[in-house]
Amino acid sequence: MPTGLFHSAYKDDEKIFQTLWLKCWMGAFLLFLFFGFPFVAPSLSRFFGFSVQHMANMIGIFIIGAHGLNLLTGFTGQISLGHGAFMGVGAYTSAILFMKAGWPFWMSLPAAGLVTAGIGMVFGIPSLRLRGLYLAIATMAAQFILEYAMRNWTSLTGGSAGLNVSRPTFFGFALDTDQHYYYLILVMVIVSTVFLKNLLRTKTGRALVAIRDRYLSAEIMGVNLFKYRLLAFGISSFYVGVAGGLFAHYNLVVSDEHFTMWLSIQYLAMVIIGGLGHVLGAIFGTIFMVLLPEVLRIPTEFLSNIYPNIFAIFGTLRELVFGLVIILFLIFEPDGLAARWHTVRAYWKLWPFSY
Repeated sequence: MPTGLFHSAYKDDEKIFQTLWLKCWMGAFLLFLFFGFPFVAPSLSRFFGFSVQHMANMIGIFIIGAHGLNLLTGFTGQISLGHGAFMGVGAYTSAILFMKAGWPFWMSLPAAGLVTAGIGMVFGIPSLRLRGLYLAIATMAAQFILEYAMRNWTSLTGGSAGLNVSRPTFFGFALDTDQHYYYLILVMVIVSTVFLKNLLRTKTGRALVAIRDRYLSAEIMGVNLFKYRLLAFGISSFYVGVAGGLFAHYNLVVSDEHFTMWLSIQYLAMVIIGGLGHVLGAIFGTIFMVLLPEVLRIPTEFLSNIYPNIFAIFGTLRELVFGLVIILFLIFEPDGLAARWHTVRAYWKLWPFSY
């Protein structure tokens, strides 16, 4: 009696949801996200001591940006240390078009992605000649250049004071509460995830993976390295630009202090911890990195009764803790949380006949 999945056609092997059980499970999970989570979030907030709804919104925004970086670094093999600044470009673009130019939100948000994509492709031009650490240094230069422009182009960005942004309306639906904004972010996360998953199954996606694995062999087979590397920078920057636009309207203020080098490092940590080259990696890594400070805060509050200055100490050690977590993942779980998830799922798929 056969066990497991046996495909007789290539299109069956490439299906996203290959079994009826997986389709039902994903459908139930989406129903919970749309109709269950917004109503249990207040109870969870009282239990954990922080706003679970706000945390979910921030996770969703950063998942979109992490998808972009994962496409560039995880699937194309191009390291970027400038995605924090690219997110700032998207945030400022959406805020300026919405507040100063009077554009509707549904136009300013994709425009923010397009402007960021164009700037990302400009800074991605060195990717034809640079790889590895050299490309990382080039993108880090983009971080400093864009950060300097955001801080000193006062007539456009407001300088260090930043820009105040109002909550928008989306086709008559007022996004004036965290719960209302949650639905927009959730839809954007689903659309961005599905698009990325399908992109990787196309000719373009396979060309990007081929460049990552063996760029010389890919070039010999006819893959245009410059075209696809620039395309990867453009799509990746579009993702993070849209995330920046959502961030601007959700936090109601845009400042260069939000988009520092530390944010670029956090993005890189998200895709490394989640798993480079896995669509689920951006989701798992973002959830882990956003929730980590809140998880560390629980023992900190407990110890504050014994050591009153523990909050000040924790503030100075936060970067050390994040760096230590990245090192431990690189040593003990180099493929990230997504690879561990696939291992656990594969074990239980044929249990108890896992051999």
